[in-house]
Amino acid sequence: MTKSYDPIIMALMAVEERLNWDDTFGIVQCLKRSHPSVNFESLSLGTLCEWILALAEFDDDPSIVNDDILLQIFNTWYEEVNP
Repeated sequence: MTKSYDPIIMALMAVEERLNWDDTFGIVQCLKRSHPSVNFESLSLGTLCEWILALAEFDDDPSIVNDDILLQIFNTWYEEVNP
């Protein structure tokens, strides 16, 4: 027996899983999976921004990001990896 999923419900679920610049913890979790051996000493904010924009789960306007947002994500990621 194959399950049938309502496409509208599936679309709503997909929207809820989308990340934006305010979703620091969610972004960090995705970055941890996609870049497990990051070298924080050589990671620039520009590279971090590129990595975030490349996440499949990320869906926000790239023009609204600033250094404060990126530093918050960077620091949260660093603390997650180096407790």
